[in-house]
Amino acid sequence: MENVQILWDFMHMGQQPERADVIVGFGNFNTDIARRAAELYLRGYAPKVLFTGGLGRNTEGLLPEPEAVRFAKVAVDCGVPEADIILEDKSRNTKENIEFTRELLKERGIPHSHILGVHQPFMERRIVAAMGVYWPEQPFSVTSPQVTIPEYLGRAKEQGITENASVSVIVGDFQRIQLYA
Repeated sequence: MENVQILWDFMHMGQQPERADVIVGFGNFNTDIARRAAELYLRGYAPKVLFTGGLGRNTEGLLPEPEAVRFAKVAVDCGVPEADIILEDKSRNTKENIEFTRELLKERGIPHSHILGVHQPFMERRIVAAMGVYWPEQPFSVTSPQVTIPEYLGRAKEQGITENASVSVIVGDFQRIQLYA
């Protein structure tokens, strides 16, 4: 776990949330992303929340519905009005999350001079790198659920992901940073 903590600390950028035109909750199995996006919306960080995610390699067969749909239900339960939630539920990976989000915002004429992304703590650095590759002109900042590794592992287990699988995802995300570079 000491080595996992080193990876976690490197990949978690710890940026302070910034006001934005839209909060984008990036698809994943972990509903803490949706709760964090809802918290930020309710605190006035943005007037809209967009959840992006269909069923990807880590959620296909695990979830009965697209990640974005699942996240929207959680956000509504947290107090976010349905009218302020936008869904992109076809993407299967980070590249598609970004590309389909860009297309949807443009299609609907939704302002996006700044986007506040929400992802897992250990996915912050990679999502920033991916935005730099797939949407470099878009002003973007990122935040994540405010959890420790033990809290993350516990929540993952509650949602059907083993500790071994969770650690593999953390290590895999670290490896992908080099691929994006």
